[in-house]
Amino acid sequence: MKIKKNLLTAILISTLAVSGTCANAQMSPQASVLYQEACSAEHQQDLKEAISKLEQAIEISGGEAMLYTKLAGIYAEIDEYDKALANYQKVIAINPDDAFIYISVGSIYESQGKYKQALEAYNKALDIFPEYKYNYFNIGNVQYQLGNYKEAVKNYSAFLETYSGHSEARENLANSYLAVKDFSNAEKQYSLIYDKNPDSFKDQYGYGISLLNTNQPDKAIAFLEKAIEIDADNNAAHLGLAQAYQDLGRNDVAYQQYQIVLKNVPNLNNVRLDYANLLANMDKNTEALEQYNMYIKAYPEDVKGYIAIAETYQDLKNYDKAIENFLTAQSKDPDNIETKKSLANCYHNKKDYDDALKYYDEILEVQPDDFNVKFNRALALHALKQYDKAITSYKELLNIKNEKSIKENLNNALVSQGHELVEDKDYKNAISIFKEAIKGGYNDGYVYYGLARAYKGLGENSKASDNYEKAISINPEKTLYSAEYSDFISSLYSSQINVQTLEQPKELPSINLSMDNQNDVKKADSKQQTSSVAIKKNEDFIAEGDKNYKSNNYDAAVKNYQDALQLVPDDEVTLLKIGNIYKLKEDNTKAINFYQKAIIVNPDYTDGWFNLGLAYANENNLIESEKSFEKVIELDSDYNFGYAYYALAMALEHQGKKSEAIKNYKTFIKHNNDKDLINSVQEKIKELQ
Repeated sequence: MKIKKNLLTAILISTLAVSGTCANAQMSPQASVLYQEACSAEHQQDLKEAISKLEQAIEISGGEAMLYTKLAGIYAEIDEYDKALANYQKVIAINPDDAFIYISVGSIYESQGKYKQALEAYNKALDIFPEYKYNYFNIGNVQYQLGNYKEAVKNYSAFLETYSGHSEARENLANSYLAVKDFSNAEKQYSLIYDKNPDSFKDQYGYGISLLNTNQPDKAIAFLEKAIEIDADNNAAHLGLAQAYQDLGRNDVAYQQYQIVLKNVPNLNNVRLDYANLLANMDKNTEALEQYNMYIKAYPEDVKGYIAIAETYQDLKNYDKAIENFLTAQSKDPDNIETKKSLANCYHNKKDYDDALKYYDEILEVQPDDFNVKFNRALALHALKQYDKAITSYKELLNIKNEKSIKENLNNALVSQGHELVEDKDYKNAISIFKEAIKGGYNDGYVYYGLARAYKGLGENSKASDNYEKAISINPEKTLYSAEYSDFISSLYSSQINVQTLEQPKELPSINLSMDNQNDVKKADSKQQTSSVAIKKNEDFIAEGDKNYKSNNYDAAVKNYQDALQLVPDDEVTLLKIGNIYKLKEDNTKAINFYQKAIIVNPDYTDGWFNLGLAYANENNLIESEKSFEKVIELDSDYNFGYAYYALAMALEHQGKKSEAIKNYKTFIKHNNDKDLINSVQEKIKELQ
């Protein structure tokens, strides 16, 4: 902010009282004549003669304040500030209660950049003459120059109460609010200035930044762009524009603005955190981590940097690295509950349930009513097979929220505990636990299988037989149930009763212990609740879509499939089909979007992961392509005769990772029997070696 100098105004004020046509009645006649001659010489701009006449008058009448005032004003006019100040001090000695003399002194000090002395003089004038409101403007200007922005705000506001139309004061007030990051009040002041006269509005940058920080990024963009038109090297405006675009999700243009700023000011490290966040949102994770690390190097004590790095690794499912950085953040801010929640999440997802429990307990000491933490803690106890504690926790949660997901996990825990009791030959308690699960809605054959084994252990053969039959009818594909039932029936007719040891079954109930358990259960519920009519319509839409697809009528097929998804939104196969159409149309962005939806619906969907990897490869996003093919191999190492290894090898080869590529090409050969392709791959291996 440029503060206009008010020295001339101050000089005029200080000399107003002494510039009349008549000299002071107490002044000697000779001195009065000299004073009048000085005034005449000043009027004719003969300031040297005016000074001479005034000095002669002072020799005659040295006690006259008006002579020193006039002389000080002329010295100030010719920039001889020391002489001007010396004469003003003589005036003060004669008349210490002249407020305007202090204002004149303050103006000289202000013009010299001596803001503390100027403030002292202005405050003295305020003490003497508080009714002179214009002095608040002087004080506000000096406070601003001293960086005392809050005091500047107070004085500008006091001045504007009287002089509301003073544009410079309002501009200075807006800038002062901006300096103390009171963006709301800054925006209000800039708005008043702009609305009054938009054509002459100058502070495009200040208004743009205040709009940005009051959640008006769309409006901010217009002013920040104008600021850059005026000054293309305004890096602060480029940075503000980047953040406005980022807030609106316009990541590509935000990226361009950050590039401009960092090219112009490569050491502007405080920008790197926001820039890295943008890169992470754009899935440029490698670049994001590089920027985060540069930020941390510059600001090693800033917890936000470590948390951002940790969250990026967490998104990449690199939980060890995520934990490492969350722990660093926690060491610097031990009471940050959100960091502890993130640590618990990471430990939980890497199946380190003991450490997850440690953090869940610490969080609940501070936030005992955090429902999600309680639920995740119950899941961890469940995974550790601490069934009693898990069951107690689930029941407590049900008293708070009667949710399907909690009931289902409770039933799973009950059934698992029941099977443990069977192994311990505590058959009666096992039966009681199994029945509780059935009463709670558990209807998988595994619970009846457990009951059958418990009744078998008690020798209640009829009940055992009934429950074996129920288990088999519910899950006919489970050969374990039918095989054991056959052995059981045979044993009933054996001449010698063979009491068999009840072995731990190889299968356990399907328990979803992921952090997204509640969402998965809700999806299952939605499928169960879909009416038969809706299912029939869904199937018809898919059939029509398949027909259009075969006829190469892709747009119509997409419409059919989307209609089907309206009825059954979590159908990963239909989502994959839409992705495949967009891939055929070479619209990889949309293809990736639908493949990602398919694996969100079913994280174990190998076709979804494989096609996602191919789409990423088409986009030359080799890192994400590599991850997708690795996931396919994790789920099914023999997928499509080993083609996942082949695709992974190609992604690695194009990244220059020759040794890893060779390893995967060789693995592919072991899984595939296409001789021509194998020969081609062997040639590729030789080239790489």
